[in-house]
Amino acid sequence: MNKSPLSVRIAAPIGLFVVVAILWHLMVDWFKIPPVLLPKPLKVLEAIWEQRTQLLSGAWVTFQAAALGLAVSTLIGSFVAILFSQSSWIRTALYPYVIFLQTVPIVAIAPLLIVWSGAQFRTVVLVSCIISIFPIISNVTSGLLSIDQNHLDLFRMQGASRWQTLVKLRIPSAVRSLVQGLRISCGLSVIGAIVGELFVGNSGTSDGLGAMMNAMQANLKTAQLIGAIMACTLLGIVLFLAIEALNRWALRRWTIDTGFESDR
Repeated sequence: MNKSPLSVRIAAPIGLFVVVAILWHLMVDWFKIPPVLLPKPLKVLEAIWEQRTQLLSGAWVTFQAAALGLAVSTLIGSFVAILFSQSSWIRTALYPYVIFLQTVPIVAIAPLLIVWSGAQFRTVVLVSCIISIFPIISNVTSGLLSIDQNHLDLFRMQGASRWQTLVKLRIPSAVRSLVQGLRISCGLSVIGAIVGELFVGNSGTSDGLGAMMNAMQANLKTAQLIGAIMACTLLGIVLFLAIEALNRWALRRWTIDTGFESDR
């Protein structure tokens, strides 16, 4: 499929943003919506500029929590996926508990995690890890198990051990699946960090965007709150772009090392 020119891919979302901003402005005027409910776009931009230092500082704190949560979920999730790929019994016994992490509302267990771990930065990282680990486990397990039977037969004919098959066949074949999991989990890790900060922020021990949003909501600073939400969105985009850059670098090295052409 032909890709659109770079200029079009940049201009299209910017143009849509401008259209939405204009409609937003007109809607506030037409329906006479009070600023405390929905301020005009220019008021939001002014609030962002006035609090740019605090927003940047809060975004950095949240980014650290999200990045650490994503890193921990990647390590633990990949390890669990490797265990699942090596034993159907382990997979059958533990997979329901993995699904539990995905289905339980994080807002329900976040207060319990604060009781156990304290209103600390590590608790925010823990919440981020819990909410982002399922796509890693699911995708990597699928990648480790979805091996061409002919390749497995070839390894068996050569007398490869289980460890050699894992390291030289299963893990390399699961790289793309890991990247797919990371693409999903990077956004979830930001959501988890913000949710953790919303709870930890009540104790005044967090300076992240979630804690800032708590304070803004309590003081009915709607323009500043919308600005913080936009900062959260940009944070997720930055983390996603970082994953994409890592993906391109990893696949380029994989292509060079193996001599196979990637299908990007």
